Amino acid sequence: MYYREFQGMKLSALGFGAMRLPQQEDGTIDEAQLAQMTAYAIEHGVNYFDTAYPYHNGQSEIALGKALSAYNRDSWYLASKFPGHQISASYEPAPIFENQLRKCGVDYFDFYLLHNVNESSMATYLDPKWKILDYFKEQKRLGRIRQLGFSSHAGLEALRQFLDIAGDDMEFCQIQLNYLDWTLQDAKGKVALLNERNIPIWVMEPVHGGKLCSLGEKEEARLKALRADESVPGWGFRFLQDIPGVTVILSGMSNLTQMQENIATFESPEPLSGEEKEVLLDIAEGMKDSVPCTACRYCTEECPQGLDIPTLIAVYNELRIAPTFTTSMRLELLPEDKQPSACLSCGKCAKMCPQSIQIPEVMKDLAAKLETLPKWADISREREIAAKKWNDIG
Repeated sequence: MYYREFQGMKLSALGFGAMRLPQQEDGTIDEAQLAQMTAYAIEHGVNYFDTAYPYHNGQSEIALGKALSAYNRDSWYLASKFPGHQISASYEPAPIFENQLRKCGVDYFDFYLLHNVNESSMATYLDPKWKILDYFKEQKRLGRIRQLGFSSHAGLEALRQFLDIAGDDMEFCQIQLNYLDWTLQDAKGKVALLNERNIPIWVMEPVHGGKLCSLGEKEEARLKALRADESVPGWGFRFLQDIPGVTVILSGMSNLTQMQENIATFESPEPLSGEEKEVLLDIAEGMKDSVPCTACRYCTEECPQGLDIPTLIAVYNELRIAPTFTTSMRLELLPEDKQPSACLSCGKCAKMCPQSIQIPEVMKDLAAKLETLPKWADISREREIAAKKWNDIG
């Protein structure tokens, strides 16, 4: 593991993000596997762990805190976030912050972030009624927060606006950064802005929610021709390794194998050459027809129908590339009230989406596309009849 300097600390270049922790069949966090992953991470030099108030329906902080409690408090850095981006009747910071400390089993957070400062949440964070920034600056003065920063999925101008107002109090900024979003979400412009303001960069979604972990055969062949031994996810991490200002790269690892592979990638920095970057960005250009969902699941928290929106969008993207009944089968097996056609078009999901995806429109289009495809049940029945006829002939 290699490290980056930040205010006298040596932070592991790879951080363990706790938004996509291993789960058991009932959807609860697999704490045994998490303990195994945490042990492996610490043994191999990972010292930065990132969670947040809403992750895993509020259980991520508890599970991660329990896993880390087996190790000396001075051997790891813990980050969590205040959920000012969520729809709530109150944004009083003290009750949530005190609860987070208890849930994590710590007396202080090494790093604490205003979660997802964007075009709609900025007003909440800066509202004098709640005094959110003042409260957390005081917690920093008291030593209960060591470093204060923010995460953001905002567009470039909104990011600039927030920095103009509160940038002097922000010690680091966590943004969505990968080779697809380099131009798709103008991450390049955001990097330039943060460098201009001398604000270190933390990276989230380095492989775009897993989308950049596998590519088409042609695209993967192009990469293999350049680096035969590099994994496809590894290309995503290598792209980030020499971007100015990047300090910590977070990965939401869901099993031990992912962690082992990622840690191997971070044994030493091997940034891309100019030619390699050109190839990677060219591949990204060919992917831009898809809806840029990162499966953060903020939308599902607000959906009154309980739709699994990230899964529905993933199928939607697949259908846009190659519409087949085998893809639509994944949705056909869902209950009727979980189909895209069950969407009420209330728009609550779109208000929560960091990517500004117009989700109701996607659901409507997906429902229409599904109507044009052969039904898996019909095809299965036809095959069953054909097989019976063949058997009768035989």
